[in-house]
Amino acid sequence: MLRALMFSACALAACAPAAAQQYPNQPIRVIVPFTPGGGTDFLSRTVAAKLSDSVKWNVVAENRPGAGGTIGITTAARAKPDGYEIVMGQVDNLAVAPSLYAKLAYDPVKDFEPIGIVGEAPLVVVANKNGPYKSLKDLIAAAKKAPGTINYGSPGAGTITHLAAELLQLQAGIKLVHVPYKGSGPAMADLLGGQVPVIFTSIPSAAPQIKAGSAVPLAVTSLKRSPAMPDVPTVAESGYPDFDVRVWYGLLAPANTPKPIIQTLNTELNKILALKDVQDALAAQGATAMPTTPAQFSQTIAADYKKWRGVIQSANVKLE
Repeated sequence: MLRALMFSACALAACAPAAAQQYPNQPIRVIVPFTPGGGTDFLSRTVAAKLSDSVKWNVVAENRPGAGGTIGITTAARAKPDGYEIVMGQVDNLAVAPSLYAKLAYDPVKDFEPIGIVGEAPLVVVANKNGPYKSLKDLIAAAKKAPGTINYGSPGAGTITHLAAELLQLQAGIKLVHVPYKGSGPAMADLLGGQVPVIFTSIPSAAPQIKAGSAVPLAVTSLKRSPAMPDVPTVAESGYPDFDVRVWYGLLAPANTPKPIIQTLNTELNKILALKDVQDALAAQGATAMPTTPAQFSQTIAADYKKWRGVIQSANVKLE
C-alpha cells in the first residue's frame, strides 16, 4: 500500500509541470468589459493579436460591456480558473467601483489573480476654443471667484474622469458642477457646441479635436507630460505637485488559476510589451507600455483602491 501511495504521489508531481507546459492547448478568451472602439477595447485587441502572432496562441477578444465595466469583470470572476478565460480590467472597475457600489458581484482582490499591467495613460482637461479658459490657472481662478457656477463634463458619473475632477477640486479648493454624459463622444459634442465649457476625458477621445484646433487642452493629469501631447502642461506644473491621475489597464485571471499559468501569461505579455510596434501602437492612443510582475500589479490595485476610496469619501461622491 505504501509503495502504491508513493507511486501515486510521484505521478501527480510529474503531471503538474507537464500540464503547465501544455498550456495553452485551446483558444484563450480575453473579456473586454467595455464597448468596441474605446481604450480598453483597443489595448485588448492589440494584446490578443500580438500574442496570437508572436507565440502562435489562439487569443480572441470578446466585448461584454455594461454597468461601468462591472458586467464583464463579473463574468471573468465566475469563469473556470484554467487560464482560458481572462479579462482586461482597469482602474474604474478594480480600484474605483468597490467604493461606489454597495453591492458589487465581485471582489477585485479575492476573485482574481493579477497577470500584469498592459499600459497606462493620463487624462486631459479640455476647454471650448471660444471660451474664456486658455489654461488650467484660468479655470481655477474663475472657479474661485464664482464657486459652483462653472459646469464641467465627463464620460460618466463614477468614472476615473469624474473622480479626477473631484480630486482637482479638493486640491485647488474650488467647486465645479458635474455634468455626466454617457460616454466621451457626447461629452465632446457638447463641449464643441458650447453646452459645457470644460470636460475631463481620455487623450484618444480628445486628440482629434485638439489637433484640429476645435478644442483647447488645458492640462494632462499625469505627473510628467504625455508623449502624445508634449506641449500640454501637467496639472502638477500648474501648481498642484501631488496631482497624479493615470488610467491603467491590466490582464487578470479568475482566482485559483494555477501559478505556472499566471507566470506563463505574464512572461509572454511582458515580451510583447517590449516590442517597438506594440509600444508605438499604445503611444498612438496616448498610453505607455507598463511591463510588471503579478505582485506589482496587485500592489497597484491596492494603492489605487486606497487613493480613490479617500477621494470618494472626501468629495462625498454618490451615484444617483
